[in-house]
Amino acid sequence: MTRAAYRFRAFTIGPDLEPDSEPWSFAMQWTDCNESSDPSEENQDAQDWAETHLKANPDHRNYREHVTRPYRAVPGAWL
Repeated sequence: MTRAAYRFRAFTIGPDLEPDSEPWSFAMQWTDCNESSDPSEENQDAQDWAETHLKANPDHRNYREHVTRPYRAVPGAWL
């Protein structure tokens, strides 16, 4: 008969704030279709795209923001 021992460990998951983490990215999408800005590390680029899109399409008033933010699981105490 084989015996096994298991140990459990607590983890905390949160934004990856390490210097080597991947950068955040931002994009804006018009809610009624798939038109969207390219992802950018600058939030202002996404907002500028929405403003330009609105000027060209005055009836396009609803947008959603897509934010990609890296997260990391940090090991804690053994339970």
